[in-house]
Amino acid sequence: MTGERRMQFTDVWLPYGAYWTSPFVAWQGSFAGLAPIPLAADLARRTLGERGIDGAQIHGVCFGTTVPSRHSFYGAPWFAALAGLEHVTGPTINQACATSVRCVVQSAMELQMGSGTAWLAAAADRTSNGPHVYYPDPGGPGGTGVAENWVLDNFGHDPHAGNSMLQTAENVAREADISRAAQEEIALLRYAQYARALADDGAFLSRFMVRPVEVRDARGRKVLTTVTGDEGVFPSTAAGLAALRPVQADGTVTFGTQTHPADGNAGIVLVAGRDRARGLARTSGIDVQLLAYGESRVRRGFMPMAVVPAARMALERAGLTAADLASVTSHNPFAVNDVYLSRELPFEPERMNRHGSSLVWGHPQGPTGLRGIIELVEDLVELGGGYGLFTGCAAGDSAAALTLKVSVN
Repeated sequence: MTGERRMQFTDVWLPYGAYWTSPFVAWQGSFAGLAPIPLAADLARRTLGERGIDGAQIHGVCFGTTVPSRHSFYGAPWFAALAGLEHVTGPTINQACATSVRCVVQSAMELQMGSGTAWLAAAADRTSNGPHVYYPDPGGPGGTGVAENWVLDNFGHDPHAGNSMLQTAENVAREADISRAAQEEIALLRYAQYARALADDGAFLSRFMVRPVEVRDARGRKVLTTVTGDEGVFPSTAAGLAALRPVQADGTVTFGTQTHPADGNAGIVLVAGRDRARGLARTSGIDVQLLAYGESRVRRGFMPMAVVPAARMALERAGLTAADLASVTSHNPFAVNDVYLSRELPFEPERMNRHGSSLVWGHPQGPTGLRGIIELVEDLVELGGGYGLFTGCAAGDSAAALTLKVSVN
């Protein structure tokens, strides 16, 4: 560790085990017909009860969602009420793929300002059946307005940069000389690492994933299906990846080297004070301290590059360098992200995302980062403790990152 540590957060802790995710389900799958906020609230209520956490101990909620759904106008207060936390409220945040980090940071800031001693950072999104929005335009031809498919149109076009998210990956691949072969190597590695999470009947996932989840009909009477784990994960082989055509003509990115849209939710409890965290922890002898965060924005059309300056900011603010890290997790919508990140930090790709990543298990937008942070904590516990980094890109050629420390006694 270099020099004197300069922590941005001085007394913010994550009680070990006081977090969860739903399974992540590929869009138009088992969660496609479920309202995302009620589903997230139901799993939050269920998990807080299973963890023995009294809702009265939580003093605020920061809720993230990026794809509008019915009644999402009411955001955090509605989620909190459905989760059995009718006494609290807080902000609702939409910061694209950086929503998770921003919810954690906002909760930490509230704790540092004395707004209670425990906050819940939670997020939920359903990319399935995204809204089709009509914007009235009285000045349009014949008064005709403008329509937008919230999910697909925004994936496909950045109004500022004028390109799709896919194009940002191609731009970085070209400028950083990241070959198709290098991307496929990362995709194969991440898929192989995900097998660790599935080993022993998903023992790693069982530490934080709420399962099974029953999917019922609109009346809540009949069980239509039961979700027991991530759905929509595509098996990857070298031959299979090599057989895919690039999505763009003369490009390098294929469907095998990018993530898939998904539906899901996640939550993390944060508290002020180590003793308080130990009182809420699922297992004794493990301390998880939040250290610092960073944000960045790079030039137009180069979104995957933003993960590096965000990571470096989070490291510098904590007084760390990449050499101090025991583990790194990332939101990597494209394999390009991890190739670039591992080269620039530097950090060995084999030591990143050791149990898979969003490249494999999908991307429900808002909650994706929360799962990455949770998996970072659990990976550090498996390693016996140490410093960890999460970083991930977001729309608008931006990124967000955070650093934390796990101590295993």
